[in-house]
Amino acid sequence: MTVLVEAIGVTKHFPVKAGSLFRRTTLALRAVDDVALRIEAGETLGLVGESGCGKSTLGRLLIRLLEPSSGNIFFDGKDISDLAGKALRNQRRAMQIIFQDPFGALNPRMTVEDIIAEPRLIHGARADAATRQAVTQMLELVGLPERARDRYPHEFSGGQRQRIGIARALVLRPRFVVCDEPVSALDVSVQAQIVNLLQDLQAELGLTYLFIAHDLGVVKHISTRVAVMYLGKVVELAEKRALYTAPRHPYTQGLIAAVPVSHPLARQRRERITGDIPSALHPPSGCRFHTRCPYAMPICREQEPKTTQPVPGHQVACHLVGDG
Repeated sequence: MTVLVEAIGVTKHFPVKAGSLFRRTTLALRAVDDVALRIEAGETLGLVGESGCGKSTLGRLLIRLLEPSSGNIFFDGKDISDLAGKALRNQRRAMQIIFQDPFGALNPRMTVEDIIAEPRLIHGARADAATRQAVTQMLELVGLPERARDRYPHEFSGGQRQRIGIARALVLRPRFVVCDEPVSALDVSVQAQIVNLLQDLQAELGLTYLFIAHDLGVVKHISTRVAVMYLGKVVELAEKRALYTAPRHPYTQGLIAAVPVSHPLARQRRERITGDIPSALHPPSGCRFHTRCPYAMPICREQEPKTTQPVPGHQVACHLVGDG
C-alpha cells in the first residue's frame, strides 16, 4: 500500500525552567523522542499508551499543529517539516484533527452552521450558496438534522457535539485525520455510535486515521494496526490481531492484561504493570520501561533497545526480543 504519512526521527522537547529566580536552569520535557512511524493510505493506525506518554503530542506533530524539535514529517512523499505561511495553510486542507472534548472544542458563541463553515472561509471560500450546501452535506453525513444548523453547541448532547466536531474536521475533505481520543469523554453507548460513524465516513470518503485512545477495546475494533507508546517512544507496532494475541513487549503485555474481561476463566496470566510512569523531564537510562518491567536485565538499564522485527510487520523495541 501507499504510505501517506511518515515520521522519521521525530522529536519534541518542551523547555522547562526550574530553580530559583537568579539560578534558573532550563530542562527539557521529552514528550516525543526519535519516533519513526508510517501510516498507509486508507488505514486506521491505533495509538495507545498511558496518560503522559506523548500520544497527543505525536498526533499534533504529524499535522504540524506543533513544531518538531528535530526529525522529518512526510505527507504523500513530500517533506512538510519546514513548511510555513501559505504553503503550510494549503497543506492543512489535507490534514485535520478531531479533538477529545466535544464541548471545549466548539465556540459557544457560534451557530453550528458557522462552526462547520469556518474552515472553508479560512481557506478562501465565500459565505455563499456553495458553502451553505457544503454545511448541509456535512450535517447529513454525520447524522444531524438540517434544523441543527441554526442552533448553538450547548443545545446538543455530548455525542451530537462530537458529530459537529467531526463535520467541521471533514468539511474541507481532508485525506488524513488525527482522532485525538474522540470518544473518551462520551457515554459507552454513544462511543459505539461515534466509532461506527467514523468507520462509515472512512469508507465513504477514503480517509486515513491516526486513532489515539486509552480504551484498548475501542482501538481493537477500529484499527488496522496498533502502535504502543511509552514515555515518548514507540515500543511496539503490529497488525492488531498479532498485537492483541501475541504481544512481544512487556509493556504491551501489561496493558492488555489490565483490560477487564467478561468471565474470570478468560483472564490471561500475564504480569501486570506496577509503579508509576517516570517523569519525562528525567527519563530512565537505557530502556525507559526497565524501572517497571518484571523481566528487566542489567543491559536494560544501560543500553536503549533497538527496534527489531521478530516476524514481518511486527516491530518491537526490547532487549528480550530479537530479529526473527
